[in-house]
Amino acid sequence: MLYLIGLGLSDETDITVKGLEIVRKAARVYLENYTAILLVETKVLEEYYGRPVIVADREMVESDSDSILKGAETEDVAFLVVGDPYGATTHTDLTIRARELSIPTTCIPNASIMSAIGAAGLQLYNYGQTVSMVFFTDSWKPTSFYDRVKENRTIGLHTLVLLDIKVKEQSLENMARGRLIYEPPRYMTVGQCAEQMLESEEIRGENAYGPESLAVGAARVGAKGETFVSGTLKELAEGADEVLGGPLHSLVLLGRRTHELEHVFVREFALDKGRWDEVWKRDYEGRT
Repeated sequence: MLYLIGLGLSDETDITVKGLEIVRKAARVYLENYTAILLVETKVLEEYYGRPVIVADREMVESDSDSILKGAETEDVAFLVVGDPYGATTHTDLTIRARELSIPTTCIPNASIMSAIGAAGLQLYNYGQTVSMVFFTDSWKPTSFYDRVKENRTIGLHTLVLLDIKVKEQSLENMARGRLIYEPPRYMTVGQCAEQMLESEEIRGENAYGPESLAVGAARVGAKGETFVSGTLKELAEGADEVLGGPLHSLVLLGRRTHELEHVFVREFALDKGRWDEVWKRDYEGRT
């Protein structure tokens, strides 16, 4: 059996009892570590699980899945995923590959950012499509996500924006020269995401979200150091990172159907409560 086991969002203790039991009896245990990360090192997981853990990077999962699946038709293999197993399409691909090899699969779910973001105070049933924001470069500024954001905005729904992480990435020069030299890990911040959202609006010019649009930044959701901050996109671009601290960050763009109770909850995180109230009354209050 191939078991896809969700680890939750914070540390080694977030795994479910069912998941832990499977990990402790599996022949091999893999940890996918590039679509998201836990806030503890792999060795902490190994000590807690009492098992060695094989770190599965992007290259292994996407190009060498056979090594993960090897022998899984006769023994149990555990594939650990931060958050919930099916929060990334990569894991759907792994399941399909296993089925093609007649290997049974089982999913052990857990909390993901798509459910835990409810702690920001915005009702989950008021969210639309989730989008991802990648790091822009001088020559590459993709805005395909903008279409989904605009669709959500048009019908008044919030948008959860997942922020880019770069783990075990190579520079273009090292890739071209075939050198296995990797760049230091990078994690996008709410401030960077807000800046890129405003830059995307300048590129597209379709009035989805501008400098005065309200948003909520989140850091380390589900962990002891969970932190939220709210304000206009301009405010978040300039001041969110100092409040939020280290990774991982997420951003929520407020929809116009924001309920009064959501407003009251999120207002407590505002960088400037007076400014928040002013924008809320002008652009959001009573909108449907």
